[in-house]
Amino acid sequence: MRATREPGQAWLSCDSHMHIYDGRYPAVAGARLTPRDALVPAYRQLQARLGLKRCVVVTPSTYGTDNRCTVDAVRALDAAGTQARGIAVVHAGVDDATLRQLHQDGIRGVRFNQTLGGLSLDDLEPLAARIAPLGWHVELLLPADLWPAVGRRLQVLPVPVVLDHFGRLPYPMHRHAGQREILRLLEKGRTWVKLSGAYLQTGVTRTDWESDAAAMAADLVRTAPQRLVWGSNWPHPTSHAGLHQAPDDADLLTLLHAWAGDDATVRRILVDNPAQLYDFA
Repeated sequence: MRATREPGQAWLSCDSHMHIYDGRYPAVAGARLTPRDALVPAYRQLQARLGLKRCVVVTPSTYGTDNRCTVDAVRALDAAGTQARGIAVVHAGVDDATLRQLHQDGIRGVRFNQTLGGLSLDDLEPLAARIAPLGWHVELLLPADLWPAVGRRLQVLPVPVVLDHFGRLPYPMHRHAGQREILRLLEKGRTWVKLSGAYLQTGVTRTDWESDAAAMAADLVRTAPQRLVWGSNWPHPTSHAGLHQAPDDADLLTLLHAWAGDDATVRRILVDNPAQLYDFA
C-alpha cells in the first residue's frame, strides 16, 4: 500500500514526531537504543516523497539530556528550507538561561520519557511552572500502568500536555482503561495527542494494530480533532533494536487520511494544529 493522496505542495504539512541520529554525538551511558545514523539529508528525501514542509525533531533517549544533535538538526533543516522545531530532554535542575537559549534554538517543549527513564514524574509540576512563561508544553511518553495516578495531575498543569504515540497504550488500546482517561483529558482542552507509533505494538499482526489504531483514532478525532497532530516517528528507532519491522512512512500517511475521514480534518491535523502547538510563524 502507498499513499494515494499527498498533502499537497501548497500545504505546510508537518511531521510532528521524528528523530535525527548522528554518530558525532555520543550516546548516553547505558542507552537502550543506539540506532545507526539517520541524518538531515535522508530525512529531507522522505519529506520530498511525502510532500511535507515542516517537522518537529524530538531528542531521543539515546542522547540523554544532550540536545546538541536536535538543535543542530533544527538549524540544518531550517537552512535547507524546512521549517523545524524541536522537543528537548532536560534535567530537573536545568537553569533558566539554558531554557531561554533552547527557546532561541527552536525548542518548544520538554519530553518526559517514562518508558526509557529520564525525568521523574516528581519533576512534572516544578518544570511545567518554569517552562510556562516560554509558551512551551510537556510531551509525555507514559507506560500504561501509570495512567491511574497521573491523569488528574495533568489536568492542572499550567502548560499543555502532548501525549506521544496515541498515549502509548498496549494492544488493544481502544479498549484499555487509559483510553478513557485520555479522552477525558482531551475534553478538558489542555491535552493533545500525537497520532504516531501505532505500529509499535509488539507481538501483534499488522492487520490487528491497524484495526486497533483506526478505532482509537476514531474516538480521538470525534473528541477533539483540533488537538491532534501526526508524526512519522522516523527513522523508527525501535525497529533497529529488532522489536518490529519498520513501516513504510507513506503507508502511515495513508492511514492518517483514513482515520481523519475528510481532507479538512487531514489539513487540520497536518497543518493548522501543529502551527499552533509548535509556534510556527
